[in-house]
Amino acid sequence: MRRTAPIAIALILSAAVPATASAAVRHVFRGAGFGHGIGMSQYGAYGYALKGSKYPGILAHYYKGTELSTAPSEPVRVLLQPVDPYIRVRGATSVGGRKINPSAMYLAKRGGAGIVVTNSRGRRVANFAASSIKFRGADPMRLMGPALNGVTSGLYRGSIEVRLDGGGVTSINELDMDSYIRGVVAGEMPSSWPLEALKVQAVAARTYALATAKTSGAFDQYPDTRSQVYRGVTGESVRSDAAVADTAREIVTYGGVPAVTYYFSTSGGQTENVEFSFVGSLSKPWLVSVPDPYDNLSPYHRWNVRFTAARLDRALGAPGAFKRLKVVERGESPRVVRAKVVGTQGTRNVTGPQVRSALGLRDTWFTDYRVATSSVRSRSARPASWGPRPPAARVLAGSFQPAPEILPLPGPCGTDGPAGPVSTSRTRGITGPPP
Repeated sequence: MRRTAPIAIALILSAAVPATASAAVRHVFRGAGFGHGIGMSQYGAYGYALKGSKYPGILAHYYKGTELSTAPSEPVRVLLQPVDPYIRVRGATSVGGRKINPSAMYLAKRGGAGIVVTNSRGRRVANFAASSIKFRGADPMRLMGPALNGVTSGLYRGSIEVRLDGGGVTSINELDMDSYIRGVVAGEMPSSWPLEALKVQAVAARTYALATAKTSGAFDQYPDTRSQVYRGVTGESVRSDAAVADTAREIVTYGGVPAVTYYFSTSGGQTENVEFSFVGSLSKPWLVSVPDPYDNLSPYHRWNVRFTAARLDRALGAPGAFKRLKVVERGESPRVVRAKVVGTQGTRNVTGPQVRSALGLRDTWFTDYRVATSSVRSRSARPASWGPRPPAARVLAGSFQPAPEILPLPGPCGTDGPAGPVSTSRTRGITGPPP
């Protein structure tokens, strides 16, 4: 059941403090989670693994109604360097079927209607009348220069294809699926985490790659957050490689089809239905809100940020001067689905993701508090004959809207910090980890 926004209630913080001439107004956003909130929470999986859960049960918890299946044997094509003047490769034993020296570096660039390959001294090695060629050889090969994944002169398994593209050439790494996943897991989850959590990440990443592969164009995946963070051999580790090997070719399917296995950092205690986070998208039966009772180890389980009304006015574009943000619809978690930006000259409709993007919030699970306060100095009753008086204390007076008691967050978690237990009122009777 979706929740509507609570009614704003003024809370007098200190009636005994004398009124002041002016008050400072700040907006405090209390929030939970980090990411879009859909699918698998990585910190939640981490918590489940620490409790002794195994990866099949963890996956079944986050992706409802799915089962483990075997992935088809298909290569993955990852874009690394788009439209460069030239591509440089070291460690290849052949290019375009012609043998070359693996200890030397070779340069490929556009040449007439095809691709010219030279050595590092500029001597021509081959001239191919083709729109693409492949460097093959040592496993791995080194692609010189910076790539889209932020890795400079990184090592990559499989082959490196050079294609004519625009006025230059583009490099694409083609490799088998599990070699690709070896370069993804440690880039998306710390390799120091429990092995069962890394196995969850490996299966989710492998499934996501299959389910979201581009159906047209020269490549399937980006090497960054547009797809998944892929760092090649640089991103591999002994423990993450073990997780990939232990789950070799395993994927999550729903009705026999690879499921889109979204994942993210921190749920705040509950994940969200896909249609409430990606507003306007179709619902998916495996991407529904589930309790996440062990997510509280994350440093982003709870957070607070402060804004002035002027900052919110600039960011949210209120009609006239900004007054407040009124939430009108929440999802299951309850993340903000839709809200109204209220100004002195009217209102403007926005979505929760739009607010998150405009303000740089970690998540759409938040409540906006309008805090009007002023600081006054209290007088000391200490007699002057006792010596110098200590500095006068500052006391806050003002109002707090809405009242903290109706904050739509799942319990205070024992404390406001990330280490407290998740409130059982939102875990729907979940008392232990999945099998």
